[in-house]
Amino acid sequence: MSFRSGFVTILGKPNAGKSTLLNALINEKVSIVSPKPQTTRNKILGILNGKDYQIIFIDTPGIHVSHNKLDEYMSKSIDSAKDSADVYLLVLDGTKKITDSDLDFIRSFKGRGQIIVVVTKTDLVKMDKLYPELAKLNNLDFVKDIYPISAIKGDNVKNLLDTIISLMPEGVRYFDEDIYTDKSTRFLVEETIREKALLLLQDEIPHGIACQVVEYKVEHGVTKISCDIICEKDSHKSIIIGKGGSMLKDIGTRSRRDIEKIVGGKVGLTLFVKVKSGWRDNSHYVEDFGYNKKDI
Repeated sequence: MSFRSGFVTILGKPNAGKSTLLNALINEKVSIVSPKPQTTRNKILGILNGKDYQIIFIDTPGIHVSHNKLDEYMSKSIDSAKDSADVYLLVLDGTKKITDSDLDFIRSFKGRGQIIVVVTKTDLVKMDKLYPELAKLNNLDFVKDIYPISAIKGDNVKNLLDTIISLMPEGVRYFDEDIYTDKSTRFLVEETIREKALLLLQDEIPHGIACQVVEYKVEHGVTKISCDIICEKDSHKSIIIGKGGSMLKDIGTRSRRDIEKIVGGKVGLTLFVKVKSGWRDNSHYVEDFGYNKKDI
């Protein structure tokens, strides 16, 4: 039996469910997830290994208008992921109407490769409202398949995956079988802490947050991690810390539980909050916090 391998790029608007879809497809927590848009900032590889296939999924930030240096980095991540994939998963939020803009977005990929439109969050919408929206996609004859799915419940995910596998060309194994992402443990730690902050903090704060591991060492079987949570204003710092340190403690407790799953052992986590005014529009800070366009 021949070995199949290839690259699948996941693209769509902010908060369309791209990261949840990736995690469901590879059955690993690679991309952080939150209800807030623009959660994903980096281009992230998720790697699915089978006996006779390997699929490299590329999760991208949500497509949006750039307003600062961090946005520019995210836009370049998207642009680089548009090139040379074998399959493109174009993700639409099933709880929203499909617009002319959505259709133009899909048409922009005509001729690039195999196109699959994935309509997410079907568990949150009634079928009598969903079907008229799906009908808007019927005339896109260059689209290979259309899959309404619920990544949370797993509905139709296996069928989608089977189609993706069938579209992979014959190839080689690009990564070792036990690797499920190209990202470092430090990156996964930083993203885990940022995810918990996104979930717990007020709406105006999360987009101005970055996380940076400043110490990572293993002593006597315990992984000791020190991480800075970066924000843009002193007023944000006080909210992140919370009354009597309650918010920071909650972020730390929730983060530690997930990080212990990542490292496979006990974790000692220490968090600090630092203010870097306007860091998202400062090239030096943006690069220092892991968003360097040269690395894309």
